[in-house]
Amino acid sequence: MALTALKGRTAGPGRHTDGHGLCLVVRPSGSRSWVLRMQYKGVRRDFGLGPVHDVSRSDARCLAIELRKMVRSGKDPVKERGLRRANTPTFEMVTRRCYEAMKKGWKDRRNLSWISSFENHVFDEIGAKRVDAIDSVQVLKVLEPIWMEKPDTARRLLQRIGTVLDYAHIKGHIPAEISLRLVTRGLPRQIRQVEHRAAMPYAAVPAFLQKLARQERTIGRDALQLTILTAVRSNETRYATWDEFDLDAATWSIAASRMKMKQPHVVPLSAPALALLHRMRAEHEALDGYIAPGRALFTLTGRKPISDTTFLKAIRDMKIDKITVHGFRSSFADWAAECIQFPKEITEKALAHRVPNAAEAAYRRTDYFVKRSELMAKWASFLMD
Repeated sequence: MALTALKGRTAGPGRHTDGHGLCLVVRPSGSRSWVLRMQYKGVRRDFGLGPVHDVSRSDARCLAIELRKMVRSGKDPVKERGLRRANTPTFEMVTRRCYEAMKKGWKDRRNLSWISSFENHVFDEIGAKRVDAIDSVQVLKVLEPIWMEKPDTARRLLQRIGTVLDYAHIKGHIPAEISLRLVTRGLPRQIRQVEHRAAMPYAAVPAFLQKLARQERTIGRDALQLTILTAVRSNETRYATWDEFDLDAATWSIAASRMKMKQPHVVPLSAPALALLHRMRAEHEALDGYIAPGRALFTLTGRKPISDTTFLKAIRDMKIDKITVHGFRSSFADWAAECIQFPKEITEKALAHRVPNAAEAAYRRTDYFVKRSELMAKWASFLMD
């Protein structure tokens, strides 16, 4: 439907079609301009016809007719009329701007993987195209080669490309939001195979932990013991600092910024965990910094924490190949389900899992600290007896 004079004056931000490719583009700032979108030599191009205060609606329609005639006769409107396409950045330019704007809120690992996924799979295909020329068809071409071969990477890329296009819209480079919801309709169904991290049967964990404790003491082995005793994630141990621990109150307080679910978590420390921490502190003569520092040094910030590899080495040194550090959380969960009469929500809270039901989470504010203290004491007793 052609634009009326009233709609041309009152239309909100977005791209409003007048017909046959002629559009009124209204920026979030309120500026209005005419753009003609056409296919020229198989490539979709936008030609700026000027702002509405210089080019009236009737003039824009006349210009559009003239330019369409040029294209049908094989002429380039840019060369013939000296027109320049809208000053829109390329998809790669916008992606890098989006990355710079957002990376401060991400973890280091995501910082690296986010932009590298575009460099490896996206920029060669659509990086040089103007960002307002990117649509579902272009995104489909990017994803098709890796959709089945690298399904996880492909799904993440689909989400990340959507983030870039949303950023381009907010910045005024794209007049309307672009939905990528239908992209997967043009792709085969992925067969997702859930691979759980290898875990030790809970009945075998006590013998493993006791054998580990008899080995020559290293920071990695001590940190692994603490991780098993507290059922935390490995990163929560790796980056733990002494100021998080109150050994008198037998608590370990982990800030929300360090937790996967971005909620603060207080871990009750059992007697064996406390004894281990007291020994680690005395042996390493540490009062501050990481409880498990690595060997490498930072120039400005002191020692790094131990790496995940150090944890795995402590396991591999025990001649065990297929067990992961994270798997001990599964061992704990299985033990709690099989061996004790504790409600499931207490075990879930001990593992710092988020309550999946939003309404339930809104009313259930307790962290079950007293019950969790009892639970962790029973776990320690099971491990040490």
